[in-house]
Amino acid sequence: MARLAGVDLPKNKHLDRALTYIHGIGLTSSRKILDKVDLPYTMNSDDLDGDDINRLRKVIEEEYVVEGDRRREVSMDIKRLTDLGCYRGRRHRMGLPCRGQRTKTNARTRKGPRRGAAARRK
Repeated sequence: MARLAGVDLPKNKHLDRALTYIHGIGLTSSRKILDKVDLPYTMNSDDLDGDDINRLRKVIEEEYVVEGDRRREVSMDIKRLTDLGCYRGRRHRMGLPCRGQRTKTNARTRKGPRRGAAARRK
């Protein structure tokens, strides 16, 4: 099992899909990485040898912000918006959608479970 950027790549998956398990790398980025190290997309993650892993690790460390640093970057961006008090920051603070979706009927993921009429009356 290969370990890159602190993440164990899943077994028996094509490399382009396996690299997306690293936070900060999507399908497009993973394919660009594989093109740079000359590995086929359809190669399984089980078939990587030490040299391939080192080449992948080098490209990811030099050119991409991944895992903890990426999570920290995103949380600092959200904190900056909330401190500014702009519209998007207020929506983050209230736990509502920030990108213009309707909230009258949907948005249950952001708003949480419905509170029934009995819970509101108390």
